[in-house]
Amino acid sequence: QVQLVESGGGLVQAGGSLRLSCAASGRMISTYAMGWFRQAPGNEREFVAAISWSGGSTNYADSVKGRFTISRDNAKNTVYLQMNSLKPEDTAVYYCAANSNPFGTSARANPYGDWGQGTQVTVSS
Repeated sequence: QVQLVESGGGLVQAGGSLRLSCAASGRMISTYAMGWFRQAPGNEREFVAAISWSGGSTNYADSVKGRFTISRDNAKNTVYLQMNSLKPEDTAVYYCAANSNPFGTSARANPYGDWGQGTQVTVSS
């Protein structure tokens, strides 16, 4: 089992940037695909981005393509989500998740077996 802790959330104005980090412990994530999901109040959890074990394959939700970038540093056991050109509709709790399929950049939540507690991102207009 992988323990995941997100950080880097906060309050930012529209058009601004934030970088989220997801620090893993318990196991090395070098054999895991990793994903970011988000959930706004009253909404279901939705996919944001995913990255394969090597970083060679990524997958993004259409709503964040061109604005968000997922990356990873396996030596640091950490995954990142760089968020640029933030919009008020990006406001949500952002969750990091681990998929034991190293190539599994799925947009579905089911393949991800380990989840963090989330970090709040609030974008003001």
